[in-house]
Amino acid sequence: MGGNAFVMPPLAVSLRRPHPGPALRFGVDTFAFRNDSRIHHRGKPDLYASWCFVLARTVVQFRRFARFEPGAPRLAAAEYTALVQRITRRAPWRAPLPVVERVVVPGFGSLHELTREAEAAVKSGLPRRLWTLLHWTNWRIIVPHPRSQQERVAVEIVTEIQAGRPVQLLITDFPRIRLNHSVLAFDFRVSDPDAVDFIVYDPNDPTVPGVIRFDRLDRRYRPAPLCGVDVPFLRAFRMYCSPLL
Repeated sequence: MGGNAFVMPPLAVSLRRPHPGPALRFGVDTFAFRNDSRIHHRGKPDLYASWCFVLARTVVQFRRFARFEPGAPRLAAAEYTALVQRITRRAPWRAPLPVVERVVVPGFGSLHELTREAEAAVKSGLPRRLWTLLHWTNWRIIVPHPRSQQERVAVEIVTEIQAGRPVQLLITDFPRIRLNHSVLAFDFRVSDPDAVDFIVYDPNDPTVPGVIRFDRLDRRYRPAPLCGVDVPFLRAFRMYCSPLL
């Protein structure tokens, strides 16, 4: 192996590095409204479902490309829709903009406040959900992956969070297809010597963080707990971290 080759460190090594804390503020940098689960909200007349990938991705885009000015006058609803469209047009893997170049969102102090009080305007500005369902990288779920690959994902999540960057994940129990969902990991804790708990923003429940536990011996993930998810194990894949993923 060449001297310049990059080798991902083992999870134990990553966990010994300094941990500065959560990569976002839950209930501040996250959405106030939820994505409805089609399974758990059947018959709901105003069902807002299949938006989990969009909502998780938009949290990242707001953190990288927007800034809030709560003291500025508020705008009309259509103007907030246009601001959301401007922010979400930028690819989520692009480097954060300098503060002075970010899209200014006046009249609100956070994404949570904006989406609580201007829900309809924000929803109108979000990109279409269809392309998240048809995203070309979704083919990964049908390919068998060794558990060492899942451990590499855990290392990458820890490394990104330590650098202050939340990590969007596709989680699935394929081939059972009871779970096809996206969450945003923003913190972690070593729950015991054999497990790491990843704290996630789950678009299905904006009121409380979810937890995905990585079993370091079995090298698999499971909900611990996660809103409405009742599967023994799941697989996790990073999303929107590069033009290819």
